[in-house]
Amino acid sequence: MSAPATSLRIDTGKRPPQEVTPDRPYRGQRWVYVVLVAGLVVVCAPFVWMVLSAFKTQKEIYASPPTWFPEAPTFDNFSVLLDKLDIPQFFFNSVFVATVTTLGNLLFCSMLGYALAKIDYPGKKIIFGLVMSKLMIPGIALLVPTFVVVASLGLVDSYAGIILPGLAAPMGVFLMRQFIQGLPDDLIDAGRVDGAGEFRIFFRIILPLCRPALATLGLLTFLASWNSFLWPLVVAQSEDMYTLPVGVALYSLDHQNAEYGLLLAGASMLVLPIIAVFVYFQRHFVQGIATTGLK
Repeated sequence: MSAPATSLRIDTGKRPPQEVTPDRPYRGQRWVYVVLVAGLVVVCAPFVWMVLSAFKTQKEIYASPPTWFPEAPTFDNFSVLLDKLDIPQFFFNSVFVATVTTLGNLLFCSMLGYALAKIDYPGKKIIFGLVMSKLMIPGIALLVPTFVVVASLGLVDSYAGIILPGLAAPMGVFLMRQFIQGLPDDLIDAGRVDGAGEFRIFFRIILPLCRPALATLGLLTFLASWNSFLWPLVVAQSEDMYTLPVGVALYSLDHQNAEYGLLLAGASMLVLPIIAVFVYFQRHFVQGIATTGLK
């Protein structure tokens, strides 16, 4: 009589895969979508209310409880702004100042970022430390010293006085330095072997590879310059030099009350160019933020 057959079971440490139900992979994603939608509502709600309130009357804006949609939409706020303000001149000033400031930051911040990332020279770490320390100083603390310097140069009430202090932002230098540091050194060495100087290497090799970072820096700089209010208000002494935020704010505010309908209409007009620029550079902006600092 033969012994019953026995089967050997070897424990390999592996466990059979669990059966995955169709709903299981999406449970975590659903919560992510809920959180993202909630954040989107919180961020967009003030903007939507601003645009809708630009078509309300002053009485309806002060109504309590506040309303979202205007009961009787009106274009009076926009008509008053276009009739009473020199919108074309203010718009030109804003575009000119923001464009020149952005181009200056793209050039000077990338040049300094390249020097801090790929060139060895004495005092390099000290210069980078000074750039980083500038990030820790509030801008309002430098307002008076900057104005004294601009006034001593005779640049008050001029485009140069508005533009020069913002031509090279420390944050832009840091952003470009981090991005350029991740570029391979072999490309730069190959250019030097071929006899190219540092300027030629910078303009022919470095800048074409920095398009995502340049798009990010350009968008952030244009946004900051376009929305700048305090510095143009201090430097500009005549209406011909007012930028759009300054012109709209000064006309809508006085010592007794504020025309919030005009302010909301002017703010709605201000954000339209920013939205257009962001939509155009959105892909490069996201790519630049995602790749900055990666090796």
